[in-house]
Formats: sequence, C-alpha cells, structure tokens
Amino acid sequence: MIGEIDKIYKGRGFLVIGADEAGRGPLCGPVVTAAVSLFSEIPGVNDSKKLSEKKREELVPQIIQNSYWAVYSVLPEVIDEMNILRASLYGMGLCAKRIMRKTEQNCMVLVDGNKKTGQFENEMAVVKGDAKSINIAAASILAKTYRDRIMMKWDKIYPEYHLASHKGYPTAEHYEILRKIGPCEIYRKSFRLIKEKEAEQLDLF
Repeated sequence: MIGEIDKIYKGRGFLVIGADEAGRGPLCGPVVTAAVSLFSEIPGVNDSKKLSEKKREELVPQIIQNSYWAVYSVLPEVIDEMNILRASLYGMGLCAKRIMRKTEQNCMVLVDGNKKTGQFENEMAVVKGDAKSINIAAASILAKTYRDRIMMKWDKIYPEYHLASHKGYPTAEHYEILRKIGPCEIYRKSFRLIKEKEAEQLDLF
C-alpha cells in the first residue's frame, strides 16, 4: 500500500523526503527533478503516470501548500555533459538539500529507482517508489506537471516540432519531424535522434 514505507521511517523519527524526476526518456527538453516532504497525507496522491493531467493539476497546489518542496530543471546541455542518469540524480539531490535547509530534523531521502544520489547519509533507492512512497508520488506529480508546462511554453517558441503533443518523447511523429528539419537548440546532443541509422542519412549534427 502506498505510504507504508514513509510511515516506517517517520515512526523512527525521520523527516521523510521523496525524490523523483520526469523526462529521462525524451529527446529534447530538460529532465525535471522534484523532492517533497508532506506534512500530512493528501487524498488522491499517487504515481503521476496513473493520474490524468487534470488530476495532477488539481493536486499541485495542495501539495505545495502542504509540504516542504523543491523543483529543479536540468537543462539539455547539462544532460549532455553529465549523462541522463547522473543529471537526474544530481537534480534530485539538489532538491532534497533545499528541503533539508528548512528543517533541523534528521531526514531520510527516498529516491525513486534503483540508484541512490550518493549525497546523503540516510538515503534509500526505492524501485517503483512512486507507487510505494506517498512523498515520492507527490514529487512525481510536481516533476511531471512542471515539465509539461515547460514543454507547452517551448511549443509556442518552436511550433514546428509539435512539442505540445509528444512533450519531446521519441514518438514516430517526432522522429519524422527530426528527419525532415533536424534538431534545434533544445535537443539533447548525446541522445540518438535518428530512429534508424541509414547509409544515405547524414548525421543530424
């Protein structure tokens, strides 16, 4: 049941911080990381992937008003420099540190996935954590909503890429657009931007 892991560490005297990200898979745009420590449980909070966009948007102000929280956007050029995994862990760690500055309580950081950030004494990687930890789930909602908003803004700047529909993810439509016009400055140069490398295809960069 979601929230059981949070209760265990809360019962041991920890302030529980959940950290998650949105946007590891897309070809362009940032990976957005978030950390949340809820003051109390909020009905409806769940893994962001299991919620509609409307429900996520409804929950965002409730989470913000009922938690310590932080969001950080890791830009494409930083992703290219660090690699996507390190960039995600870096961002999640940064968000958790921002929350820690707001409290003197001992903190336990729960990180979604199978890798810890390596930045904290009390830290645990939780596979499928957004379905197990209420704090990770809340962080996943903030990260997903914030990233979608960024992509919607960029869709107005780069309408030819149809970012509002695919949010930067590697869909067939997205690859076809890249094949025709190539990438712009918001693309991750370290990612494979061609669906199938063909002999006659020139490198996009």
